[in-house]
Amino acid sequence: MAETLLVEFGMGSSLRRGDYTQAAERAVRDALWHNSINLAELFGFDKSAMRITLDVGVQQPDRVDVEVLKAVFPYGNVTVNVSKGGLDVARPVEQEGGGHPTVMANVALSVGFDMERANG
Repeated sequence: MAETLLVEFGMGSSLRRGDYTQAAERAVRDALWHNSINLAELFGFDKSAMRITLDVGVQQPDRVDVEVLKAVFPYGNVTVNVSKGGLDVARPVEQEGGGHPTVMANVALSVGFDMERANG
């Protein structure tokens, strides 16, 4: 079981396309940009040992491509959980974007390591 050492939050949007994956990916990048701590080096682990849990909230979870979100991370074991959350802001059909809602996604990014395995 991984012990969580860091949690970051992010928000992303798709302004005109109504693209839930794009909004979620931008939220992930937002969360990553908030963090400059290199946990692997700090605790003496290889980066591939990172346990990353990504919780994503969007109004239409089934429209998020989880593999696109996993690909944002260059290393680590990534688990993605997508649930209903975030916010859709309606846009009139006559506006740019053809009536697609502005999609806002929220993410919580948790990073940890299997501390028992390292000490055992």
